[in-house]
Amino acid sequence: MRKIAFLIPALLLAACSQPAPPAEPAADAPPPMTGSTPAEAAASTTPDPAAAPQAAAEHASETPAPAAAADEGDARARIDSVLGDAAQYEKVFNAFKTAVVGGDRAAVVEEVRFPLNIAGGKKITGPGEFQRNYEKIITPAVVKAMSGQEFSKVFVNQQGVMIGDGQVWLTGECLDKACARTEVKVGTIQ
Repeated sequence: MRKIAFLIPALLLAACSQPAPPAEPAADAPPPMTGSTPAEAAASTTPDPAAAPQAAAEHASETPAPAAAADEGDARARIDSVLGDAAQYEKVFNAFKTAVVGGDRAAVVEEVRFPLNIAGGKKITGPGEFQRNYEKIITPAVVKAMSGQEFSKVFVNQQGVMIGDGQVWLTGECLDKACARTEVKVGTIQ
Protein backbone atom coordinates (compact mmCIF):
# COMPACT_ATOMS: atom_id res chain seq x y z
CA MET A 1 0.00 0.00 0.00
CA ARG A 2 2.88 2.33 0.75
CA LYS A 3 4.24 1.84 -2.77
CA ILE A 4 0.93 2.78 -4.32
CA ALA A 5 0.67 5.89 -2.14
CA PHE A 6 4.13 6.90 -3.30
CA LEU A 7 3.55 6.14 -7.01
CA ILE A 8 0.22 7.97 -7.38
CA PRO A 9 1.63 11.51 -6.82
CA ALA A 10 4.62 10.72 -9.04
CA LEU A 11 2.36 9.51 -11.84
CA LEU A 12 0.09 12.53 -11.50
CA LEU A 13 3.09 14.87 -11.72
CA ALA A 14 4.42 13.03 -14.76
CA ALA A 15 1.04 13.22 -16.49
CA CYS A 16 0.78 16.96 -15.89
CA SER A 17 4.29 17.93 -16.89
CA GLN A 18 4.82 19.65 -20.22
CA PRO A 19 7.65 18.80 -22.62
CA ALA A 20 10.38 21.39 -22.99
CA PRO A 21 9.90 23.76 -25.93
CA PRO A 22 12.17 23.11 -28.90
CA ALA A 23 15.53 24.86 -28.76
CA GLU A 24 16.04 27.93 -30.89
CA PRO A 25 18.18 27.27 -33.98
CA ALA A 26 21.76 28.48 -33.87
CA ALA A 27 22.48 31.85 -35.44
CA ASP A 28 24.52 30.22 -38.19
CA ALA A 29 22.03 27.40 -38.85
CA PRO A 30 20.81 27.05 -42.43
CA PRO A 31 17.24 28.19 -43.10
CA PRO A 32 14.56 25.51 -42.80
CA MET A 33 13.77 23.62 -45.97
CA THR A 34 10.46 24.42 -47.60
CA GLY A 35 8.51 22.90 -50.40
CA SER A 36 9.93 19.41 -50.04
CA THR A 37 8.37 16.14 -49.16
CA PRO A 38 9.46 14.29 -46.01
CA ALA A 39 11.34 11.88 -48.27
CA GLU A 40 13.26 14.73 -49.90
CA ALA A 41 13.94 16.35 -46.56
CA ALA A 42 15.25 13.07 -45.12
CA ALA A 43 17.47 12.51 -48.10
CA SER A 44 18.75 16.07 -48.14
CA THR A 45 19.80 15.91 -44.50
CA THR A 46 21.51 12.57 -44.86
CA PRO A 47 25.26 13.25 -44.78
CA ASP A 48 26.11 10.14 -46.78
CA PRO A 49 24.79 10.01 -50.37
CA ALA A 50 24.67 6.23 -50.07
CA ALA A 51 22.21 6.52 -47.19
CA ALA A 52 19.94 9.06 -48.90
CA PRO A 53 17.89 6.52 -50.89
CA GLN A 54 17.31 4.48 -47.74
CA ALA A 55 16.21 7.56 -45.79
CA ALA A 56 13.94 8.61 -48.65
CA ALA A 57 12.45 5.12 -48.89
CA GLU A 58 11.73 5.04 -45.16
CA HIS A 59 9.67 8.20 -45.44
CA ALA A 60 8.11 7.53 -48.84
CA SER A 61 5.53 5.20 -47.37
CA GLU A 62 4.48 7.88 -44.86
CA THR A 63 3.53 10.54 -47.39
CA PRO A 64 1.75 10.23 -50.71
CA ALA A 65 3.71 11.36 -53.76
CA PRO A 66 3.02 14.92 -54.93
CA ALA A 67 0.50 15.13 -57.73
CA ALA A 68 2.43 17.61 -59.85
CA ALA A 69 5.80 16.67 -61.29
CA ALA A 70 8.58 19.24 -61.38
CA ASP A 71 9.15 20.83 -64.75
CA GLU A 72 12.60 21.35 -66.22
CA GLY A 73 12.79 24.96 -65.05
CA ASP A 74 12.25 23.81 -61.46
CA ALA A 75 15.23 21.40 -61.58
CA ARG A 76 17.46 24.10 -62.98
CA ALA A 77 16.21 26.61 -60.42
CA ARG A 78 16.83 24.17 -57.56
CA ILE A 79 20.34 23.45 -58.81
CA ASP A 80 21.10 27.14 -59.34
CA SER A 81 19.90 28.04 -55.85
CA VAL A 82 21.51 25.12 -53.99
CA LEU A 83 24.62 24.28 -56.05
CA GLY A 84 25.01 26.97 -58.69
CA ASP A 85 25.44 26.71 -62.49
CA ALA A 86 22.72 24.27 -63.52
CA ALA A 87 24.05 24.31 -67.09
CA GLN A 88 27.22 22.50 -65.97
CA TYR A 89 25.21 19.84 -64.16
CA GLU A 90 22.93 19.33 -67.15
CA LYS A 91 25.89 19.04 -69.53
CA VAL A 92 27.57 16.36 -67.37
CA PHE A 93 24.23 14.58 -66.81
CA ASN A 94 23.55 14.38 -70.57
CA ALA A 95 27.11 13.30 -71.46
CA PHE A 96 27.21 10.65 -68.73
CA LYS A 97 23.75 9.33 -69.58
CA THR A 98 24.62 9.04 -73.28
CA ALA A 99 27.92 7.29 -72.48
CA VAL A 100 26.44 4.83 -69.95
CA VAL A 101 23.40 3.90 -72.01
CA GLY A 102 25.57 3.60 -75.15
CA GLY A 103 28.22 1.52 -73.38
CA ASP A 104 31.00 3.99 -74.31
CA ARG A 105 33.57 3.25 -71.60
CA ALA A 106 35.99 6.00 -72.63
CA ALA A 107 33.23 8.62 -72.53
CA VAL A 108 32.04 7.34 -69.14
CA VAL A 109 35.53 7.80 -67.68
CA GLU A 110 35.69 11.37 -69.01
CA GLU A 111 32.74 12.36 -66.80
CA VAL A 112 34.09 10.79 -63.58
CA ARG A 113 36.09 12.48 -60.80
CA PHE A 114 38.72 10.37 -59.10
CA PRO A 115 38.88 9.10 -56.49
CA LEU A 116 35.38 7.83 -57.27
CA ASN A 117 33.15 6.64 -54.41
CA ILE A 118 31.56 3.28 -55.16
CA ALA A 119 29.32 0.83 -53.31
CA GLY A 120 30.50 -0.50 -49.98
CA GLY A 121 32.41 2.67 -49.08
CA LYS A 122 35.21 1.78 -51.51
CA LYS A 123 37.06 4.18 -53.81
CA ILE A 124 38.39 3.83 -57.33
CA THR A 125 41.62 5.81 -57.62
CA GLY A 126 42.00 6.27 -61.36
CA PRO A 127 40.83 5.53 -64.91
CA GLY A 128 42.80 2.27 -65.21
CA GLU A 129 41.25 0.82 -62.07
CA PHE A 130 37.84 2.04 -63.24
CA GLN A 131 38.21 0.30 -66.63
CA ARG A 132 39.34 -2.96 -64.97
CA ASN A 133 36.25 -2.91 -62.73
CA TYR A 134 33.81 -1.38 -65.22
CA GLU A 135 31.22 -4.18 -65.07
CA LYS A 136 31.25 -4.11 -61.26
CA ILE A 137 30.75 -0.33 -61.20
CA ILE A 138 28.43 0.28 -64.16
CA THR A 139 25.94 -2.40 -63.19
CA PRO A 140 22.59 -3.06 -64.88
CA ALA A 141 20.98 -1.10 -62.02
CA VAL A 142 23.15 1.94 -62.81
CA VAL A 143 22.34 1.68 -66.53
CA LYS A 144 18.63 1.38 -65.73
CA ALA A 145 18.74 4.38 -63.37
CA MET A 146 20.56 6.50 -65.94
CA SER A 147 18.33 5.51 -68.85
CA GLY A 148 15.16 6.15 -66.85
CA GLN A 149 16.19 9.48 -65.33
CA GLU A 150 15.12 12.81 -66.80
CA PHE A 151 17.14 15.88 -65.91
CA SER A 152 13.93 17.72 -65.06
CA LYS A 153 13.24 15.22 -62.27
CA VAL A 154 16.61 14.94 -60.56
CA PHE A 155 16.82 15.24 -56.79
CA VAL A 156 18.99 18.10 -55.55
CA ASN A 157 20.51 18.79 -52.15
CA GLN A 158 23.64 20.52 -50.88
CA GLN A 159 25.69 17.40 -51.65
CA GLY A 160 24.87 17.34 -55.35
CA VAL A 161 22.45 15.95 -57.89
CA MET A 162 21.12 12.45 -57.26
CA ILE A 163 20.20 10.17 -60.15
CA GLY A 164 17.80 7.28 -59.68
CA ASP A 165 17.65 6.13 -56.07
CA GLY A 166 21.21 7.26 -55.41
CA GLN A 167 22.96 5.07 -57.96
CA VAL A 168 24.81 8.12 -59.29
CA TRP A 169 25.68 11.49 -57.73
CA LEU A 170 26.95 14.51 -59.65
CA THR A 171 29.03 16.84 -57.52
CA GLY A 172 30.80 20.13 -58.04
CA GLU A 173 34.34 20.91 -56.95
CA CYS A 174 35.88 24.35 -56.52
CA LEU A 175 38.87 25.00 -58.75
CA ASP A 176 40.05 28.12 -56.91
CA LYS A 177 39.97 29.50 -53.36
CA ALA A 178 37.06 31.84 -54.06
CA CYS A 179 35.15 28.99 -55.71
CA ALA A 180 34.55 31.26 -58.68
CA ARG A 181 35.33 28.37 -61.01
CA THR A 182 33.87 24.91 -60.45
CA GLU A 183 33.98 21.55 -62.16
CA VAL A 184 31.04 19.16 -62.13
CA LYS A 185 31.72 15.44 -62.43
CA VAL A 186 30.29 12.11 -61.30
CA GLY A 187 31.53 11.65 -57.74
CA THR A 188 29.64 8.51 -56.66
CA ILE A 189 28.40 5.40 -58.46
CA GLN A 190 26.79 2.63 -56.44
